Amino acid sequence: MTILWLKAFHVFFMVAWFAGIFYLPRLFVYHAENNQAGDTESSNQHTSDTLKVMERRLLYFVTPFALFTLVFGIALIHQYGSAWFKASHWLHAKLLLVTILYLYHGYCFKLLADFKQDKNTRSPQFYRVFNEVPVLILLAIIILAVVKPF
Repeated sequence: MTILWLKAFHVFFMVAWFAGIFYLPRLFVYHAENNQAGDTESSNQHTSDTLKVMERRLLYFVTPFALFTLVFGIALIHQYGSAWFKASHWLHAKLLLVTILYLYHGYCFKLLADFKQDKNTRSPQFYRVFNEVPVLILLAIIILAVVKPF
């Protein structure tokens, strides 16, 4: 497979992954707001149950995209070779940010479990801020990959 095909697939799966990673914390915001409203009302419980299903399905749907992003990224590095990798300091910074994103993604599983077990202790405001983390990391990654500042 040529480098251009690898890049195309890497970018495609990254975009699909980020679509979910941007939306999932927004669902967490709604879920936390719903829980703050009190879960004694049947409509709140129904909403909570619906959000649990949506959160789980979304996270499990985008996880393969995260894995394919990684596979095609590693394939790209392999195609370019070790000398290129050693000289590409921008890529080392990008990989650090990508590692943080995978940790973020993994942490979403923990948050999902908390909501599933009705053990969320975090506020809607926490999830609003949490929702911004991948946006800022994506901006930095794009700047590193396109501008290659070092």
